[in-house]
Amino acid sequence: MGKIAKNLSLEPEAVARGERYGRRHGKNLSQLVNDNRPQGVPGAPLPEIRRALSLGFPATRKLKLLIDTNILLDVVLERQPWVADATGLLDAIAKGRAEGYIAGHAVTTVYYVVERTRDRILAATAVSDLLQLLTVVPLGSADFQRALGLGVRDFEDASQVAACLQVGADSLVTRNPKDFKGAPVPLRSAGEALGLLGMGGVE
Repeated sequence: MGKIAKNLSLEPEAVARGERYGRRHGKNLSQLVNDNRPQGVPGAPLPEIRRALSLGFPATRKLKLLIDTNILLDVVLERQPWVADATGLLDAIAKGRAEGYIAGHAVTTVYYVVERTRDRILAATAVSDLLQLLTVVPLGSADFQRALGLGVRDFEDASQVAACLQVGADSLVTRNPKDFKGAPVPLRSAGEALGLLGMGGVE
């Protein structure tokens, strides 16, 4: 384990992330490296493999991102200064750089807010576009029961977390991390999510 970490030039925290991922998937750090090493290349792993291990997930798997309602509304309503990163993230999902998810209850929230703020036509168009881009996470009784026990102050936010946990998302993308205090999921801004995808961000 120490030799692998040394060869990859990983910081201790990065090694810990890789080991945590490995424990969840029954693999050690060496196996994660071999899983991601290009066939026929026995030498040092590519930089993106080193980066992936430092983040705690394999380079070959797309990031799974649960997109919070406020990020989606930033795009639809072109809210400044957040629209640039939010739009960039949805564009990255559209291009297959990551897998995007939306909680089922968030679909109606987006429609309601856009219709109230703008008009019904834009609301319908926005929801239709989002349904084509993102995978809807349906929430059932067990998910809502789980949300009740998460200790997140707002139940709607807790339900977002429950959706995130249901699909095993790598991050919940939001610009209101304080709303999710104590949530057992990684929280990222749209800009941070873009950074994970190697696409930068303006935040």
